[in-house]
Amino acid sequence: MAFRHEHLSYSRLSKWEQCPLAFRFAYVDRLPGEPALPLRFGRVVHAALERLFRDVVAEERTGRLDEARALEAYRAAWDEEGLVGAAAFAEGHALVRAFVRAEGEVDHRDVLAIEQEFRLPVGRFELLGYLDRVDRVGEDVVEVLDYKTNRALFDGDELAASLQMSLYALAARALWPWAREVRLTFVMLRHGPLRQTTTRTDADLEAALAYAEALGEASERATEHPPRLGPNCAHCDHRRRCPAYAEALAGRRPGAMVDPGDLEAVAREREEVARVAKLASSRKAELEGLLRAHVKAHGDLTAGGVRYALVPVRHLRHPLGPTLTVLERMTGLARDALLERLGAVDKDALDALVAEAAASRDKSFSHLLRAELDATAESRITPRFWAKPVTP
Repeated sequence: MAFRHEHLSYSRLSKWEQCPLAFRFAYVDRLPGEPALPLRFGRVVHAALERLFRDVVAEERTGRLDEARALEAYRAAWDEEGLVGAAAFAEGHALVRAFVRAEGEVDHRDVLAIEQEFRLPVGRFELLGYLDRVDRVGEDVVEVLDYKTNRALFDGDELAASLQMSLYALAARALWPWAREVRLTFVMLRHGPLRQTTTRTDADLEAALAYAEALGEASERATEHPPRLGPNCAHCDHRRRCPAYAEALAGRRPGAMVDPGDLEAVAREREEVARVAKLASSRKAELEGLLRAHVKAHGDLTAGGVRYALVPVRHLRHPLGPTLTVLERMTGLARDALLERLGAVDKDALDALVAEAAASRDKSFSHLLRAELDATAESRITPRFWAKPVTP
């Protein structure tokens, strides 16, 4: 029987884009997936913030978010997801706390929706989706906010081309037709949190609808579903049943050494090797996590001809004030000269201090403070090899 979508969704369309074989496993064969830790971690943080804002709206609260309640919601979501791991728990705990402190004043009347379902006509299909949160930020302006736990920020091209955000813009226009402007914001929780905002024109949305329909049609017509190795393989729900992923981890790949003078072939092999290396690195980290957890719980382990142990390593941190005092006394150098040579600000500590200072003020203060600090910062440019696929 030919495959037919009961509905489209952004996750379905992006799965087809990323890897037809993963799409087949998930939606054609309907095989159960095994979500990787990053996906489950993201679900926990999303659930915590959803609960937090639902409470704000239900209780008609205005003011700063309650940090204690936010962390309680996070712990509840963590328990429900069944996650384990002290490091991951602590990281999520810190992300939720940083979000609450950076959010500033919240008025329940400005929160238009939380986990809002939407349905869009896309050619002969219906597309189903959900908006994390939608705020009113002006009399006729709405902002769609999507929480992200990604480690990497989006670049300008990715923001402008994001199909997800285009679909959200269409949904917001349909749900709030009075809005003159729709802002689309990824809240990058691992980066401050930082807000990356974009917008869409009518032409952008027309193109996005046509593209979504084309993806839907192509995924239904497909008779073959080849694997497509890429950076998402290590986090794919179906990675354990994928032969291409297994071969990549084993270091096996098609092709032979290329002619060094054939730059097209060199470039193709370089990208292939880079993808395999990234998969291997992610798998290595996953396996090391399992071994580390065992060693931490049961002590040293010998397996596969290798001994594993947790070896204490001493790291010294020299506080600036006392260190300058000792150096000034012992070297005879002036304090200002020593400070010029040694003084530097840890970025994470600075970000935390900025968030703390801005917590009791309006949102514009943090932007102003950041601009003043950036004006005093030293910038150093170093060459770096850079490669990015070119979109046809």
